[in-house]
Amino acid sequence: MSFFNIITNEKTLRQKCDLVDKTEIETNAMQSFLQDMFKTLESANGIGLAAPQVGVSSQICIINLWNQRLVLINPQIIRYSRKKEISEEGCLSFPRKFIPVQRAKKIKIKYLDEKGKKRKVKVRDLLARVIQHEVDHLNGILFIDRQIK
Repeated sequence: MSFFNIITNEKTLRQKCDLVDKTEIETNAMQSFLQDMFKTLESANGIGLAAPQVGVSSQICIINLWNQRLVLINPQIIRYSRKKEISEEGCLSFPRKFIPVQRAKKIKIKYLDEKGKKRKVKVRDLLARVIQHEVDHLNGILFIDRQIK
C-alpha cells in the first residue's frame, strides 16, 4: 500500500498551488497519484485532503464523504451563499486541533474531475464546508486563519 506523509509545516502549506494542465489528468502518473492520495486519506481517517498536504503544489484535492469519492482539479468556487454557518473544523495537517470556523452553507463550484471532464455543481452543508476547507489549502489559506474568536 502506497501512501504519503501529511505535511504539517505551516510555511509549506501557505503557498498558492499551480494549476494542473488538462493533458496531465489522464496520465498513469496522475491516476496513481490520486489513488495514493485516497489511500493516505483513508489511513488518516480523514474526509478531505489537498495536494499541498502531501508536498505537491498542484490544484488538486480529494474528498471521501459518505463513501462517495470526489476529485477536484483546478477547483473554483464561483458562488457562496449569504447564509453562513459556524462549526468546528479539524485538519489532517494540524492533528488534534479543532476550532470554530464560519463557512458559507451552500456553494457552487466548477472543476475538472479525475477524467478531465468539466463539472459544475451546487453543494451544501458538510460537503460545502469540506470543499471550502480544501480549496483554501490550494490557495495557501489555513483553517486557523479563519478561526472565529
